[in-house]
Amino acid sequence: MTASHSSSFETRLREATPFDVQSVSPAADFEAVLGSETVAPEIRNEDGANEPVAVTLEFECPERTTAVLERINDATSSIPTIVVPPSGSEALAAAAVRADADDYVRPDREENPVERIIETVDSSRAEDAVELHTDESTAGASIAETAAETSTKGASTAEKTADESTHGAAENEYHQVLANELPDEAFVITADGTYVEASVRPGAADLYTVSSDELTGNQLEDVFAADMASKLQTCIDRTLATDDIQSIEYGVKTIDGDRRYEARVVPINERIEGQRAVVWLARDITERVERERELRSRQNQLETLNKINAVVGQVIETLVEAHSRETIEHKVCDQLVDSELYCGSWIAEHTGERSLAYRTGAGSAKTYLEYVTDATVDHGWLARRAVQTGTIQTQTAISETETVPDQLQDGAREDGVRSAIAVPISHNESIYGVLTVLSDRAEAFSEGERAGFGLLGETIGFTIMAVRNRQLLFADTVIELEFRIDDGDTFSFGLSREYDCTCSLEWAGTTSDGHTVQYVTVEGIGCETVLEAAAAHESIEECRRIHDGNDSCTVEMSLSKSGVRALANHGATIREITVENGVGTCLVEVSQSADVREIADALTVIYDDTELVARREVDRPVRTAAERCNRILDQLTDRQLTTLRLAYYGGFFEWPRESTGEDVAEAMGVSPPTMHQHLRKGLKSVLSEFFEITEERS
Repeated sequence: MTASHSSSFETRLREATPFDVQSVSPAADFEAVLGSETVAPEIRNEDGANEPVAVTLEFECPERTTAVLERINDATSSIPTIVVPPSGSEALAAAAVRADADDYVRPDREENPVERIIETVDSSRAEDAVELHTDESTAGASIAETAAETSTKGASTAEKTADESTHGAAENEYHQVLANELPDEAFVITADGTYVEASVRPGAADLYTVSSDELTGNQLEDVFAADMASKLQTCIDRTLATDDIQSIEYGVKTIDGDRRYEARVVPINERIEGQRAVVWLARDITERVERERELRSRQNQLETLNKINAVVGQVIETLVEAHSRETIEHKVCDQLVDSELYCGSWIAEHTGERSLAYRTGAGSAKTYLEYVTDATVDHGWLARRAVQTGTIQTQTAISETETVPDQLQDGAREDGVRSAIAVPISHNESIYGVLTVLSDRAEAFSEGERAGFGLLGETIGFTIMAVRNRQLLFADTVIELEFRIDDGDTFSFGLSREYDCTCSLEWAGTTSDGHTVQYVTVEGIGCETVLEAAAAHESIEECRRIHDGNDSCTVEMSLSKSGVRALANHGATIREITVENGVGTCLVEVSQSADVREIADALTVIYDDTELVARREVDRPVRTAAERCNRILDQLTDRQLTTLRLAYYGGFFEWPRESTGEDVAEAMGVSPPTMHQHLRKGLKSVLSEFFEITEERS
């Protein structure tokens, strides 16, 4: 008890009661207050006078409160005891009930705590009251001038008490302890589950259609469903059997929906209407439960996301070692369903015109997967949206969604499939297929999970492209495809029709920022005409002069759309593209395992009128490293080879340079311009041989 609380409360009590007030420090020996020799039937004042009193205890410690009340009860059973803590707790309220305190008063929650104490004293038919405080204040003087007022209050209280239904001596034991600590609900319930007293705070009472007064006399089974009533009755039985405080959580249906409550159940020693009873103190913990549920949900989501990332990471690692598209697809599907996260997965190939063809799948959702492989069932209902938009698509509640084909709804119900995701398998704007994955989790494929699958789809696409290029690079025999393209709408077709010229592709590739770059030689018109036409064409982002002849030129073009790029994304190497009089001839090489129809479809996306006119197997010459080296040396003059050697061994190609061009020229005994001329011609011979071999093998 704080000094301010003790002083303020003592003053208010003095002003309102006719009783002398006795104060005792918390550190004082309580034995000395009761009498050092024996505990007398009455509580003694410090002056030794024996007079009937009521005792108020301001301890905040449950253990000390229990000890003091037990000593008072041993000394006398006729003196009222009131616990008046400055701030209380559930444990302190329970201690007051169990140690037979007549009342429990919280001054910080009572509108008139002094009047409450006087009512308790009068109802116990006590003639005098003495307050035992736990601070070091001195005994106060009697304030007889307020006796008349207090007597009037006491008489009124006595009449009120006589009118109330009595529960024997037990009423004093729990009188208005109910709800002083817990903010929502408090009840007195007998051993057979009957409510004999109820107190519900106004805010909580608004949630019910039955008032606390109407609740009295009902039993647990009248209020709760049978299973819940049985659970609560079991808690009461356990409380009375162990004679110890029990805790329980339970749900309650209110006009605001289902709410959760936590209760402390305290046994009462005295009997009510011939039965033992408990004090049921309950607080609404709905918000806390929701916060805990949300926290658990976030933790579960994080754990799931970590597992998903681990699975995706493992799949990506295995793709590096794959040697064919079939191997890639099988590994992806198998590893996804090996985890506990997914129950099915399959891959469909994009076959052009937004159509899909099933390739492979795996998983425990057998019925669903059987429908997917059935040609009469539309398995691409979700995958098609992924192809059309080029973005990931998800679907929840599959068995209840009308847009899902009926057979797949049936399969989802049988296999417990609840969610699905369709992921485009793409690289450089080319979509090779769609990965579809199933899950039995209702809330699967969150934003973080979709991000992981997005990375997986891009990695699969890149790996498929890399495998194709590798197969083409190391193949001794390749397939040469010749296409005829009529009336293309790209720059080269329009230029050849308008100016009756011939356009030949020298080389095409993709820069690091994703732009397609082409080097094109145009014969039959001047370079200025080509540059002007390129500036006016919507597909040309930039065009610059590389070489300018009389009626021919070579230009570098940066394009926003190109059939060359589409072919490269499908593992095809362009050998030659020539456009003359609005008709194009395209020669490409692909590996023997390549899907020719897929290549043709990719080219059709850019050029509508495309026809495959020839398919030939071509054997490539095998050159050893020594043969390639000799071929390079045969193309170099002595001066070029000497210049390259002096520059190489002299550190001319290091950064920073260890020798300048002047140093190399001086070593050769020639002028710097002459040295640079030999050096550039020699480098061109080496690089031309390198690129020629590389292009032939790529």
